[in-house]
Amino acid sequence: MRKPYVLLLSLIGLFLGVTTVPARAADNGSWSVYPVASKVAARPYFYLSADPGQTLADKVAVANKTGRPLTFRLYAADAYNTARDGGFAVRTLKERMRGVGAWARPARSRVTVPGHRTVTVPFTLRVPRGAEPGDHPGAIVALDERVDPGSGRLALGVQRAVGARVYLRVGGPTLSAISVEQVHISHHQPLVPGLGDSTATIGYTLRNTGNVTLDPKVELKARGLFGRTLLDRDLTGVPSELLPGQRVRLTETWYGAPQLDWGDITLTASAPDTRQSASASFFALPWLLAGLVFVAGVVTGVLLVRARRARAVRHGRGRGAAFPPSARGARREEAPSRR
Repeated sequence: MRKPYVLLLSLIGLFLGVTTVPARAADNGSWSVYPVASKVAARPYFYLSADPGQTLADKVAVANKTGRPLTFRLYAADAYNTARDGGFAVRTLKERMRGVGAWARPARSRVTVPGHRTVTVPFTLRVPRGAEPGDHPGAIVALDERVDPGSGRLALGVQRAVGARVYLRVGGPTLSAISVEQVHISHHQPLVPGLGDSTATIGYTLRNTGNVTLDPKVELKARGLFGRTLLDRDLTGVPSELLPGQRVRLTETWYGAPQLDWGDITLTASAPDTRQSASASFFALPWLLAGLVFVAGVVTGVLLVRARRARAVRHGRGRGAAFPPSARGARREEAPSRR
């Protein structure tokens, strides 16, 4: 009986270029993919520009760094930002392509590269007449179609791929625009106020609403009661390439957050020709203190209600003793007999 397996596609080299020969080739240690050097100099990536309806021609090199032949599936793919950290990644072969992945076609869909050799493959990129202006990032990918089997009851199959980035700009009006969305803050406080550190996690979404790639900067400000400045800093961990139409969910940890305060946080994202802010309010209150205050309030309320009822009972009894109903009735009946 064959073991079921999970297939993982490892796109190595698409997230970060490695400084090897040639310059910044996408490399996973076994093979690399990179643009063929131009007459001027080596290119780290494909930097292309075209107008709608134009066709470009270029060449990609696939270098085998092992001692045995390797066979690859060559294809073009669209790029996107990963949800986890906003890294540069590309679509798999089975996903739908809308940009470079749909417009670029290698001259050979499969190529076998001998050990320690390099094969050059031409490709064409036809930009449709109705293509939207702006940036269309992607990659030319060399996929090893072999699946490395794992072990255990549920084997883990892994496919590896390496891609050379393609930065294509289609002529026309360009727009730089960024938005900050879904700002949220959650507090993590010690059980006993003052005995331990307090932290807060700030979550937010960055969205590129324009048609050019952005290198955003994000500034965080926090203000407490009476406008006191609690925090003012530039955030790290922001993706250096926020691709058009992409959004990423990011978090920032605020160490030493107040344990008792009321205020708001403001996130401001900026890039050339665009700037946008969003805010969220917070109310920091230790849960133990809040619970004690609540319990004290409930107990005080119960005691007040009981005391009010006791006073009402005592007051009613006092009035009844001064004017007994039987005595009042007897007085009314005795009045005619006296006459």
